[in-house]
Amino acid sequence: MPAVNFRDETATGRPVAEFEVAGLPDRMTVRELIRLRVREEVARHNARPSDRFNGLVRPDDAETELNGYRLREARRIDWERQAEIAERAFLGNGFFVLAADRQVEDLEEEIDLTAGPDLVFVKLVPLVGG
Repeated sequence: MPAVNFRDETATGRPVAEFEVAGLPDRMTVRELIRLRVREEVARHNARPSDRFNGLVRPDDAETELNGYRLREARRIDWERQAEIAERAFLGNGFFVLAADRQVEDLEEEIDLTAGPDLVFVKLVPLVGG
């Protein structure tokens, strides 16, 4: 069963964060991988809730900070709500995903997890005034 490295990078390719999830099936859709990633990062946050969340997308009522989000108060986060936000962000070009050094563009595209263990997530930052 494959293990996958979920890695965040800047648009220039600088690694920002990384974690691994093992015991996955050989193939998963992009949607399933995004939901898995979000569920894992929310579970890590919820194990020790704080007023700071480092994850793929901004939780409701949070402020964007450098490499994360500030919550109004320490609280648990609903992973399913975060997954919905992440799916919309993917569809709206809020971030893109690279699998085997190739950009994937469809949530229903299947990724062969035996071909390469790295999934790279690149968040896109809107231009000021644009």
